[in-house]
Amino acid sequence: MAAPPDMELSPALSLELLPTDPLLLILSFLDYRDLVSCCYLSRRLNQLSSHDPLWKRHCKKYWLISDEEKSRRNQGWRAIFISTYSDLGRYIHYYATLKKAWDDLEQYLGQWCPRMIGSLKESVREEDLDAVEAQIHCKLPDDYRCSFRIHNGQKLVVPGLMGSMALSNHYRSEDLLDIDTAAGGFQQRLGLKQCLPLTFCIHTGLSQYMALESVEGRNKYEIFYQCPDQMARNPSAIVMFITGTSYLEWFTSYVNKVVTGGYPIIRDQIFRYVHDKDCVATTEDITVSVSTSFLPELSSVHPPHYFFTYRIRIEMSKDALPENACQLESRYWRITNAKGDVEEVQGPGVVGEFPVISPGKVYEYTSCTTFSTTSGYMEGYYTFHCLYNKDRFFNVTIPRFHMVCPTFKVSTA
Repeated sequence: MAAPPDMELSPALSLELLPTDPLLLILSFLDYRDLVSCCYLSRRLNQLSSHDPLWKRHCKKYWLISDEEKSRRNQGWRAIFISTYSDLGRYIHYYATLKKAWDDLEQYLGQWCPRMIGSLKESVREEDLDAVEAQIHCKLPDDYRCSFRIHNGQKLVVPGLMGSMALSNHYRSEDLLDIDTAAGGFQQRLGLKQCLPLTFCIHTGLSQYMALESVEGRNKYEIFYQCPDQMARNPSAIVMFITGTSYLEWFTSYVNKVVTGGYPIIRDQIFRYVHDKDCVATTEDITVSVSTSFLPELSSVHPPHYFFTYRIRIEMSKDALPENACQLESRYWRITNAKGDVEEVQGPGVVGEFPVISPGKVYEYTSCTTFSTTSGYMEGYYTFHCLYNKDRFFNVTIPRFHMVCPTFKVSTA
């Protein structure tokens, strides 16, 4: 028996039968790979997938192409995506992240460290990176290659892009090496086998290395400072202080710290002091805050000797009364290592000075300490006397601040 007319089945709904506008809306949610695939399904989908506005989102997402840059190029969005992909397609999962990091860093340097901008080198070509791989007989990771397609590191100058550190008798400033200089420093010797230097300090000779293979106890693409194992019989034995697990993570985390103000700018240089926001104490009108840094080039694991520097900022509120002006008389420290061993230190002034603090004034100084354990903390107080009432003395709290050595491992060379 024939089915009633109202029970007859409707033809299957097909994308081909949809009007153009809703079909374009559906296509706008596809990623670039799926959009390309649609070109091969039918003539109509091929035509609609070439609709230029569909490619705007992908140009912005993957290549950070702005409307202004599109106008300068005088090309459509689809043409820009295709031409950029033909050049940088292998880096599509890294490019936007690294390009944004470089753009943010350049903008920040232009405001705070303008002379550093001139040290940045232009990008390299794919064939330059291929030639380096052939020279060192190792593959470079794509995130590293991608970064050098944007900027080829910097010239060997001071200050270095990757941060500085200064004490009374010690100075470090790390340059981000260009690809040719890095290749020239590629290591095949025992202890640093198949390691590529990323940074270099012309004052200390210190470098951060990236492991290009998983050998001698290192993970592939791990980044580290190296220091000699002074108690090993083999002079090639080293200890590695780990600073990153990949180039992308290492570089972008550093840039984020810089551009968000995590590192202070001192004398037109980026100083790698880390400030804990909880490490602040206010006594009456005076606030004390502390930032710290670990110095691998002055540290040792065997024998245990971990070197830290700290930077202290002492500030009197600008709203304080003028008669509250005072002078630092002495300091007291209580220093505790990870074993619970306590050392107490008391003495006049700080770093040989007796600073005067008045409303709105700031005094900063740098000092250092060492631990025989991988971590420890310090706390204490300063004793001040009032300038307008020399019989009045009072203590200002120094907040407890912790110092922790980075993760390290010993080479199995």
